[in-house]
Amino acid sequence: MLKVVYIAPSKTAAEKLRDVLMAEGFLVSLRPVGLASSTQDDRAYEILVPASELEDALEVINNHAVYGR
Repeated sequence: MLKVVYIAPSKTAAEKLRDVLMAEGFLVSLRPVGLASSTQDDRAYEILVPASELEDALEVINNHAVYGR
């Protein structure tokens, strides 16, 4: 089962974070939130990982935010 680990403000931000998580070996899925707007990048995106990896993925996200890798 996949769980939401983060909600990114845009598709671009979601894809960047997805790439960070995938580089660390996580299975990652993106899911748009809300209604479609004029461009896909205007929507928020949920970043989902397997429930069993949720805590580890969150640690990677927090480290990435702090260190800006």
